[in-house]
Amino acid sequence: MPPEIKTEKPPICDYEGSDYQQRFWEGGNRQYEDQVEAIAIKRLLPKSGELLLEIGAGAGRNTPRYAGFERVVLLDYSMTQLEQARQRLGASDRYVYVAADVYKMPFVDGLFDATTMIRVIHHMADAPKALQQIRQVMQPDGHFILEYANKRNLKAIFRYWFRKQKWSPFAETPVEFVPLNFDFHPKAMSGWLRDAGFAIERQLTVSHFRMDWAKRRLPLKLLVGMDALLQPTGALWQYTPSVFLRTRATGATRRATNGAFFKCPECGTNLPKEERNQIVCPVCRRHWGIMNGIYNFKEELKN
Repeated sequence: MPPEIKTEKPPICDYEGSDYQQRFWEGGNRQYEDQVEAIAIKRLLPKSGELLLEIGAGAGRNTPRYAGFERVVLLDYSMTQLEQARQRLGASDRYVYVAADVYKMPFVDGLFDATTMIRVIHHMADAPKALQQIRQVMQPDGHFILEYANKRNLKAIFRYWFRKQKWSPFAETPVEFVPLNFDFHPKAMSGWLRDAGFAIERQLTVSHFRMDWAKRRLPLKLLVGMDALLQPTGALWQYTPSVFLRTRATGATRRATNGAFFKCPECGTNLPKEERNQIVCPVCRRHWGIMNGIYNFKEELKN
């Protein structure tokens, strides 16, 4: 059995007010990572579908890559990140912007036929709990595309062998290398997914050349092309810093029968339609607001 991380109330990595999109992606020389991740998503994600949940959508970097889906729900804990996404993507009915805690999903059970979680689970102090919540809101046989930071990567292995780091990349226990940034062992992640109700269908190894010297000296097109050729080796072994998985939701899921979309993240009651930019839970009477086109389930509306 994989190791478990147990916390009463998992801490949350909050990007509220962050310039992450501009600093990390647009100004951080990350074209290589962005392009190889786009290739992995295209290989794993179904070409079309009805309703996709993008967990940790941030400023919407990956959202245009889900063009085959009729509607996309962008979920993030940060209101400011979602505001950036809305500015980028617009206020189209095709996009639903939701600020919420992944440990307390505000969606009815069995709602989504596909879900993605890219560069997000490494912030989860309780990854198994997050995976269980994701499975609950997915339809049977729906596809979940997950990227995780791989603890057992070649750089970490060599650093461990040459005593440059104390933690073993071969141990299944997650390592928190900086606060709320975790690397996970492939075996542990596989076990958590199975326990949550997911079956792994395909694995890709990504970012084989995530090294500053390589990105400085080799053409971007060459690096991306070589990475694309090597990604399918994930079916045999996983030694890259990033691993992408296509999983399928197994078992049954009880779906809401009254056409509800949201549920109260606190008491689990199916919520009615919004009125006057708020949704009121009919049971616990909590008020959830809608601000600038973003559903805010992160915190209760204060009257």
